[in-house]
Amino acid sequence: MKQPLFSIAFLFVVFACNSAPSESSVTSMEDEVIAQTGGTISASAFEQKMKIPGVQILDVRTAGEYQGGHFNNALQANWLDQKEFAERVQHIDKTKPVLVYCASGVRSADAMNWMKQNGFADVSNLRGGTSAWRMEGKPLESKASREEMSMAAFSASTKTGIILVDIGAEWCPPCVKMEPVLKQLQKEKGGQFSLIKVDGGIDIEVMKQLRSEGLPTFIVFKNGKETWRKQGIVDYSTLAAAIQ
Repeated sequence: MKQPLFSIAFLFVVFACNSAPSESSVTSMEDEVIAQTGGTISASAFEQKMKIPGVQILDVRTAGEYQGGHFNNALQANWLDQKEFAERVQHIDKTKPVLVYCASGVRSADAMNWMKQNGFADVSNLRGGTSAWRMEGKPLESKASREEMSMAAFSASTKTGIILVDIGAEWCPPCVKMEPVLKQLQKEKGGQFSLIKVDGGIDIEVMKQLRSEGLPTFIVFKNGKETWRKQGIVDYSTLAAAIQ
């Protein structure tokens, strides 16, 4: 009687060992679960989640690091500058998935935890950051910077007429939020003013001369003289009144 029972027990152990999931399959299953709820995920899971409609991608590195290579359509808010970070992420939709990343995954993990504590429903962090992403041979987008605008060129462009200066950047969340307002203003009142864009990541000297302390900043010049200024989100009616 004992021998058959031993054989059955032996066969059960062998079956259990052979059917145990491998480390890679466990990681894959974990990523699949985490990708639905948020957390630190692998590059492959991060890549899959980038395909979700309405997903928001947030680069928490510095503006300089961002320029060196970033994900397509990624927004930027420097985690090491807590004031800037908090101001920018308030313009990100808390109800939609957010993917955060940095160079190694450390800063973005801290940013993810902060965002979860502040009402963001679904935040995922790229494990290993852009370093891990590149190690897997995956590409990042890098745009060649244009030449920096000189102060002389800026002064010449604001010398005559009504000029609305938009100091912003395509990676700045509140700047992105202002784009539809600016397009509407140009469409409805384009004959009354000219729009000049100063890039917050490139035109540093102009920003210094204009004493711009945050993005976006809007300034109105009339025949070379500053007549109005506002930092942050501005509604359509306020901008329309400023260019009158």
